[in-house]
Amino acid sequence: MAKDKKEIKALIEKLKGLKTENMYLNDFFHTWKETDDEIAAVFTVAEILRGMRENNISTKVFDSGLGISVFRDNSTRTRFSFASACNLLGLEVQDLDEKLSQIAHGETVRETANMISFMADVIGIRDDMYIGKGHTYMKTVSEAVQEGYRDGVLEQRPTLVNLQCDIDHPTQSMADMLHVINYFGGVENLKGKKVAMTWAYSPSYGKPLSVPQGIIGLFTRFGMDVVLAHPEGYNVMSEVEEIAAENAKKSGGSYKRVNTMEEAFKDADIVYPKSWAPFAVMEERTKLVEEGKFDELKALEKRCLENNAKFKDWTCTEELMKTTKDGKALYMHCLPADISGVSCKEGEVDASVFDRYLVPLYKEASFKPYIIAAMIFLAKFSNPSGKLEEILEKGKKRIR
Repeated sequence: MAKDKKEIKALIEKLKGLKTENMYLNDFFHTWKETDDEIAAVFTVAEILRGMRENNISTKVFDSGLGISVFRDNSTRTRFSFASACNLLGLEVQDLDEKLSQIAHGETVRETANMISFMADVIGIRDDMYIGKGHTYMKTVSEAVQEGYRDGVLEQRPTLVNLQCDIDHPTQSMADMLHVINYFGGVENLKGKKVAMTWAYSPSYGKPLSVPQGIIGLFTRFGMDVVLAHPEGYNVMSEVEEIAAENAKKSGGSYKRVNTMEEAFKDADIVYPKSWAPFAVMEERTKLVEEGKFDELKALEKRCLENNAKFKDWTCTEELMKTTKDGKALYMHCLPADISGVSCKEGEVDASVFDRYLVPLYKEASFKPYIIAAMIFLAKFSNPSGKLEEILEKGKKRIR
């Protein structure tokens, strides 16, 4: 249901009470690097921006400027969400296609970062395929544009938004959480809710770890009982599990890892069955690519697919869904899902389950443009609540 202007004003008042000064002119890398106030501010600004659009109020705060997108892996939802977010704020988008750039001719990351940043206000990067590489690349770009701004090369310092790296997928996990907040009627209703973040079978290999890591790294901050389930050997990064455990301790929730999908699904309020590659495999793959050992890479892929096939019973079925809380758990997925009998012979989820949750899944995805826009907004305005009040008072129509 669309928010009215009174509700939008109340959200702006809420924002005034949150400490966001450290987000100004800063980057957004991992959710666990942000304070509780900063996480709450992203959700609040996202809701305000969505409310304004629902009320036909223009939120174009930039008269000119660029949003640069760098996608080093394929993307549909995140790519279009970034473009939508930039457009919502008045920025044009330019995609860096590395195949059409001078990178192939030896241009360094630091050089590229400055060359693409003239009159740019934000850089969104997705680099999730290789362990130890994606986040490192983003940090290098961040440091390079900071130097460019410091040395007078750039008139402004572009904000960097992590659109998925090898460690975290913050725009996804935060869109997921905002969906959950809305679904259950507020943050105050999340304590004690059981979340099953489980591995699920896929006929493909090498899916990133950043989604499950993003979920356990964020959802444990809300007093929820988060359970990670996967077959033996399909571990995520131990450092992220440590973060999840510490978050749960602070929030009054819990975090644990179990060995079966059945245990995770039992009485769960939320289920998130999603395939990922084992951390050790991702490390090995990264090393083989670095060393150019492509024959060995093919052998690794073959071994991984054979190992995946041992766990075809790790799939979200109607029978498993019946074991969740009242048989009505919220099914979630970052999409695209591997749907049994539709996109593949056997996959992460039964077609009947997926079809029943189509509308909630679309709603889940719909929050991402607003999350990204909120991250950009909070990095660009030292007084975000004041700017939002100005926009609301002006009430400029988006469609006239």
